[in-house]
Amino acid sequence: MAAQALRSALPIMKDYAGIVFRRYKALHVLGKAFIWLVILFYICFGTFVIVVTPARIAQYLYDQARLLAETRFGWLALAGAMVVISFPPLIGHTTLVTLCGFAYGMQGFFIAASASVIGASLVFVVLRFFFSKRLHQWSDHNEKWQALESVVQAKGLPLIILIRVSPFPPWVYSNSLFASIQAVSLWQFATATLFIFPKLALHVFIGSRIATLSDGDQRGHMDTQTKIVNGLLIAGGLAIAILTSWVVYNMVQKHIRHLEGIPSDVDELAAEAIEDYGEEDRLLRSSSPTYDDRV
Repeated sequence: MAAQALRSALPIMKDYAGIVFRRYKALHVLGKAFIWLVILFYICFGTFVIVVTPARIAQYLYDQARLLAETRFGWLALAGAMVVISFPPLIGHTTLVTLCGFAYGMQGFFIAASASVIGASLVFVVLRFFFSKRLHQWSDHNEKWQALESVVQAKGLPLIILIRVSPFPPWVYSNSLFASIQAVSLWQFATATLFIFPKLALHVFIGSRIATLSDGDQRGHMDTQTKIVNGLLIAGGLAIAILTSWVVYNMVQKHIRHLEGIPSDVDELAAEAIEDYGEEDRLLRSSSPTYDDRV
């Protein structure tokens, strides 16, 4: 069974590798240089971790997290950071959600959940306000986007929820994706965002377990079995997060391509619009916003 799953996954991995390589070849020389700088950064970072040792780094991070948790408005600073990184092209939402668990334990879920809903809703309103006119002009000439809008308008909230819980597009681009679809209202978007709470809870839980193993004092009072259990919980949580993300993404693509009452060519174009959204994010391409005359 495992061998069969591996054989079925190999073609998908080859397809993604091909897509990545083609996108790399299409990049400007500065874009390619940036990628190599990122690779160099991770090499240097890995060397730093090896030299300093993971235990000392983990202890330092744990101490800083405790300092944040004991600060009077530390939770508000963390929530504010989550709101800010909800705006594209910033990244780090999952990292900050995990940090909520690292600093506050499972109580950090309430920080992560509330900040995620507020941040996503704020992004939706701001992007819809500033860019709706430009989007309307662009979507009139984009067949894929017209197909996606017609599919979302026809199927409504259930399809919006399904796309929202999908891992692709990533968090920030998912926010701008729904702001781009005129058929999606704010209440539908906010409601769909509530369905990512189980994913947030999982990452908060992983962060809380990592914190337990990061503190030397707590580790010193653990027997070997307890350490192994905590390690397995972290590994299991990560495995569940990766597996469910892969399953949900494929489910979304399959569902969109086989919607009842929608022509097959429209289904296919809508699915491609979601896959290609990172390349066609017209809300973010221009440096100067255009106000909608109707606002």
